[in-house]
Amino acid sequence: MSKHVLILGAGLVSQPIIDYLFKNTDFYLTVADIIEENAATALNNHPRGKSAALDVNNAALLGQLVAESDLVVSLLPYALHGIVAKHCLQADKHMVNASYVSEEMQSFDAEAREKNLLFLCEIGLDPGIDHMSAMKIIHSVQKRGGKIDEFVSVCGGLPAPEANTNPFGYKFSWSPKGVLLAGNNPAQYIDGGALKKISAKDLFHSTAPMKIDGQDFEAYPNRDSTAYEEIYGLEGIDLLMRGTLRYAGWHKLVLALKALNLLTETSIPAGASSYAGILAKVSGLNESMLRAEVASKLGVAEDDDVVKALKWLGLFDANIVEFPATSAIDLLAEIMNDKMAYGEGERDMVALQHRFKATFSDHKEEITSTLFDYGIPNGNSSMARTVSLPLAIAVKLILDGKINLTGVQIPVDPIIYEPVLSELKTLGIEFSEEIVIS
Repeated sequence: MSKHVLILGAGLVSQPIIDYLFKNTDFYLTVADIIEENAATALNNHPRGKSAALDVNNAALLGQLVAESDLVVSLLPYALHGIVAKHCLQADKHMVNASYVSEEMQSFDAEAREKNLLFLCEIGLDPGIDHMSAMKIIHSVQKRGGKIDEFVSVCGGLPAPEANTNPFGYKFSWSPKGVLLAGNNPAQYIDGGALKKISAKDLFHSTAPMKIDGQDFEAYPNRDSTAYEEIYGLEGIDLLMRGTLRYAGWHKLVLALKALNLLTETSIPAGASSYAGILAKVSGLNESMLRAEVASKLGVAEDDDVVKALKWLGLFDANIVEFPATSAIDLLAEIMNDKMAYGEGERDMVALQHRFKATFSDHKEEITSTLFDYGIPNGNSSMARTVSLPLAIAVKLILDGKINLTGVQIPVDPIIYEPVLSELKTLGIEFSEEIVIS
């Protein structure tokens, strides 16, 4: 009898998992979304598909849908995974998602093990493909008798070079507020074998230039890298940093937005104003000399690229508009969403690189592993493919009985990462590797 998969959420990354499971399995899929039309569109009248309207807080309906399935895929916001997990425990169903393991999710580990259930988390892109590709190299080095001395891993979702057409070097395929909020996070990593902490204030003063395949990027530390010393089995490592990748120059623009108080929840009352008027009020500057005052506050010339980028964004626009009540960061997110969206036929790009230094008894190795993946013009984005195809492959492996793990897991075990990476390769998602021996 065919298995039944429940997919919760029909957002921007859902299409590739649906397409993959219809093409490569005989599973039946129920896709549930708060807007049923989104689910129905994604299923495209497939004979093995069924759509449902679901508010995840409707416990009776969610419980019924979970009970009717063999496995649940949660593509919901990470804060809602716990609600789904409780239903999965109650109904004895496996669960997968692409989000970091929260404390709440980790708390379900013992009961999931008792019930012989697998709750596989962090099986997307970052986290996900980054874990799997890193562990493949780490285990290879260790099997060959080597020790990893340094590990730097960076990942970014960016416009493809030909679509990199605005002063920010960035485009959004969904609301940018999450990206902007990331600019307010502190970070910590291991350097010189010791803990290095970076405050939220200093985060974008801590970027490093990186050249990858001839392209100029910059990277900055991503939250807490130190946990991966244990997770990846790298005890005693000298340098361990996971970072976010952007095109060169991004940090200067984020620092400018922070300096102008635009990455805050500062309230903006409803009423008639202009973008220039709002910027002046939020940043405490004189509207009549706004461009000059912004340049002075940022310590740059009026014709500096950063000031030009702010002008391009429309922040000096004096046209009067009726605004609803909002906050500085929400208004900025709305402006960016409008000005920095992908155009028709434009491709996005995922860039991911690991850099290792390893010591063996008779030599040293520098290992570089690089992934560039591109969206399909007028089709699935690279972000959608790289987030949801690992999920899809994992679903098939679990329901085919190929993964015998239980409890709350992430994909650092070869029983998961070897078949997933192998299948991703057949789908065109493949790393190139370079080893320099000394």
